Amino acid sequence: MARRGDTHRLLRWLWTSRRPEARLARLALLPASAIYRGAMAARAAGYQRGWLTVRDLPVPCISVGNLTLGGSGKSAIAAWAAKHYVERGIKPALIIPGGSAADVMVQQDAVPAALVLSEADPVAAVEHAVGQGAQVVVLDDAYQRLDVHRDLNLAVVAAETARAVRWVLPAGPWREGWRALARADAVVVSRKRAPLEAAQSVVREIERTVQGPVALAYLGLRHLEGLVSRERQPASVLAGKRVVAASGIADPDAFVAQTKATGAAVQVATWKGQPDYRDEDVAWLAHAARRADHVVITEKDAVKLRDRWPNRVPEPLVAVLELAWEGGGELIAAALDAAVTPVDRL
Repeated sequence: MARRGDTHRLLRWLWTSRRPEARLARLALLPASAIYRGAMAARAAGYQRGWLTVRDLPVPCISVGNLTLGGSGKSAIAAWAAKHYVERGIKPALIIPGGSAADVMVQQDAVPAALVLSEADPVAAVEHAVGQGAQVVVLDDAYQRLDVHRDLNLAVVAAETARAVRWVLPAGPWREGWRALARADAVVVSRKRAPLEAAQSVVREIERTVQGPVALAYLGLRHLEGLVSRERQPASVLAGKRVVAASGIADPDAFVAQTKATGAAVQVATWKGQPDYRDEDVAWLAHAARRADHVVITEKDAVKLRDRWPNRVPEPLVAVLELAWEGGGELIAAALDAAVTPVDRL
């Protein structure tokens, strides 16, 4: 049976609610946030002043990361950057420090021509990648990775976080304070369910903090793919249908909202914390697939379920997000090009 993401809902209430009890809960956490903020500031100062070692890498390095917990779309931006280099004849390695097997498989599907690696030590991963011919490295989820030299530091800020308080963990969702954006060479504001006007407001606010380009990207549900067949269908196929939106990702809200936006009648089924699906979970989904018009799952869930889906049961549809630039995409492309000049093309 599907289990609700109670922890996620609690954190969303804590960080976004304006109710008095939520405000009091945040106030109670402020001393812990102050300790965390101080530790992060001391760490950043240690690297900036040379007290801590910053290691050089043998190839250009692009860091893509965010300042908050939750799905900002940074992995999609990292995949787009890797594709950008592939299209220009430069062999990229996409490295996910400490990433899961599902993270690796999703990025391998997204950028088949890139080397995708996951190791705790990014320097060791880079050495392996260079040995396999990589000419540039894209580090996913690495904005706080200050121990390696980056030729381009790209921050991703989700427009949806504008609703959250601007406090660091645990009183708010921020890994670092807003001022840490000054460390970025470029920023991408991403949106999945936030209105365009709200995202544009975040762009204008960041432009007052960051010297480099600030771009706006929409990560939208544009098409679906069969889990097993990989047959592509437009998202409009869900309109008016009975759909189970099933996910095991940490932050399912955007996925659910985008599925509902297709015009489907949606039943939501969530599992906690990106699980390895048990046999009974797969059986529940198979039963749902027989009763509903469609079961829709995320790309990360697809890599866990593809080899386990039972025969003769209608296959789920995988929601594939596509990145569309709504402003400044050419500036991000130019920054990526500048970071690898000169690099010999393949």
